[in-house]
Amino acid sequence: MMDLVLRPITEADLPALLALYAQPSFNKGHVISLDAAKAIFARFAAYPDYAIYFAEADGEVLGTFALMIIDNIAHWGTPTAMIENVVVREDRQGGGIGRAMMNAACALAQTKGAYKVALSSNLANERGHAFYEGLGFEKHGFSFRLELAPSSFSLCREAGEGRTAVPFVEESAS
Repeated sequence: MMDLVLRPITEADLPALLALYAQPSFNKGHVISLDAAKAIFARFAAYPDYAIYFAEADGEVLGTFALMIIDNIAHWGTPTAMIENVVVREDRQGGGIGRAMMNAACALAQTKGAYKVALSSNLANERGHAFYEGLGFEKHGFSFRLELAPSSFSLCREAGEGRTAVPFVEESAS
């Protein structure tokens, strides 16, 4: 196994990140524009503990993952870690890069005091499921998803269906 270097990405790395995300096995070639990626990346500075990492060998980008440490009032105030967007360059899959990235992500989460690491995977990604289970991850509970259409979202049902509208009130800046 080559010597991998893991490091947080910078804005200058966004074209390489988008190339990884555009692989057929990950996003089927569909990615956002570089300008949109830059705008989102700029907002990351407001997140308390979120980073996207590159795995590199000899200066070559081989893979990526995102790690967010989420502060938690439940579970005795112990943070939760969430791993997202685990991608290895298609021509380098199967060589231990994904395993090294996941080990690094879990070690980072542990040093930040997380009590668990969670991730989700598409139901059709059987190869990914086998990979995660081989690392010791266990299926736990269910993952639920609700697609949100712009400006048409409401969980409220017609009266009598057991749902009550609860207004959302933002705190005013005073």
